[in-house]
Amino acid sequence: MKKFLLSFKYAIDGIITTIIEERNIKIHLLAIIVVIIMGLAYKISSIEWIICIILFGLVIATEMLNTAIENAVDLVTDEKNIFAKKAKDAAAGSVLISSIVSAIIAGIIWIPKIF
Repeated sequence: MKKFLLSFKYAIDGIITTIIEERNIKIHLLAIIVVIIMGLAYKISSIEWIICIILFGLVIATEMLNTAIENAVDLVTDEKNIFAKKAKDAAAGSVLISSIVSAIIAGIIWIPKIF
């Protein structure tokens, strides 16, 4: 049981460290706060809230995986290396894709409500 509880502590430590140390996750969290405020103001439906929450998780999770990959690569090498670049670029690309998909879906939800 102790190992099980420690796994939660380590996960929470990872979340907190990423939020404190990574600029981009702060930008994503600010966007989440804006969406939550807009959702309350425009009284979005339960389904729309579910979609938003899934997208929040997707973007934050990909950002955290990107951070983990970047840190692991930096731990292994500080030299310029094509494989290190490919790993970092692919991880960053996953964040970009999840953010673009989220923005498109946000447009589908919000544009009809605002205009």
